[in-house]
Amino acid sequence: MKVQLLPSTFDGQGHATLEQRLTCYLIDDCVAIDAGSLAIALTAEQRGAVRDIIVTHPHMDHIASLPIFIDDLYSTLEEPVRVHATAEVIALLERDVFNWNVYPRFSELKNEFGPVMKYVPIPEGKEFKLAHLTVIALPVNHIVPTVGLIISDGKSTVAFSSDTAETEEFWEAVNRTPRIDALLIEASFPNSMTELAEVSRHFTPASLGQELKKLDHNGMDILAVHLKPAYRDLIIEQLDALNLPNLNVMEPGRTYSW
Repeated sequence: MKVQLLPSTFDGQGHATLEQRLTCYLIDDCVAIDAGSLAIALTAEQRGAVRDIIVTHPHMDHIASLPIFIDDLYSTLEEPVRVHATAEVIALLERDVFNWNVYPRFSELKNEFGPVMKYVPIPEGKEFKLAHLTVIALPVNHIVPTVGLIISDGKSTVAFSSDTAETEEFWEAVNRTPRIDALLIEASFPNSMTELAEVSRHFTPASLGQELKKLDHNGMDILAVHLKPAYRDLIIEQLDALNLPNLNVMEPGRTYSW
């Protein structure tokens, strides 16, 4: 499985910068998890291939360019962009984004080929198929309805925590999975901002270190994501101080393979 954290920003030469302001992962160049930077970071080939997007929750940094992605492709879509999310998240997207005020309700519109957007409700805690992947969505502990994901292509399996604080069901499912090749887990704020992290339901390096004690698997790659750009260097320093094997910070723009 190939996984790329799509960049949020680029330098003057078109190279990805390390700051992560928007969240969007690309799997095998064809399936997206969240859509923060989807419309600004894909290659032309990827743009032509991505038609399935899982939305873990409706916070702006995870959905910012979803409407623009569909808008850009509107006239050329020969099949709808399929937005996979829980029923709760779909209702929030319809109420708060695709509401004819913020953006058109694309689920009601068609081009010459047919519908341009389709919602696909996903279950929580039950395995489902999406493209060539098998996915399980688990509720996690965030300020809005949010799911973490366990995704397999039949050869490798990657777990994505999405945005969360201390949680249980996600870890129970991860620990039940015979093999996990990589865990992508958030670390949003430095240790000095514990109160804000708790209120907004995010991890600091210290609370992440405690949470990872719930993990039964050994030897997997653990990649920290969702580092707030203003505190990135400090968060990395504090993550390094945990001295946890295989824990690194995920680099935007780099393709990881498992």
